[in-house]
Amino acid sequence: MIEKLPTKKQVVAGFIVYRRTSDGIKFLLLYRRGNYWNFPKGHFEPGERSIDAALRELGEETGIKKSEIRIVPNFRAYERFYFRVGNQGIYDTVILFLAETHKAEITIRPREHSGFAWFLYHDAVNVIGKKYGDTRKVLKQARDFLRARSRLYHRPQHK
Repeated sequence: MIEKLPTKKQVVAGFIVYRRTSDGIKFLLLYRRGNYWNFPKGHFEPGERSIDAALRELGEETGIKKSEIRIVPNFRAYERFYFRVGNQGIYDTVILFLAETHKAEITIRPREHSGFAWFLYHDAVNVIGKKYGDTRKVLKQARDFLRARSRLYHRPQHK
């Protein structure tokens, strides 16, 4: 018989951060032990709204301040994870916003992350790997959203 673990549900918030380079749009991924790459994100503090939690966590995990980003309006994506910590199962729902920065150098918290990198979309998908399908899915949503906006704002003018 399979024993069911006690399960905790939690919601966290974060950002998919990108910057424009001569090579194209690059996305920021943070590296955690165990070959795990993901976006800057974290838990809510009491009374905090999702955007405020995402901004606070972005600052804490990368050193990027609110004044150093431009939040892309009308984008929100969701990742869902299940993992175990000891004898407890955890369902994580991650609310992700999209933001552009010009800042290439960031400052990570060594106790949470051991590295970071800026990746072109196809490289980001490869480094995330197949194990984290929801992360790949939301990254594709962000890339597709940016492409659609680019086409919308760069239509040829008709005379």
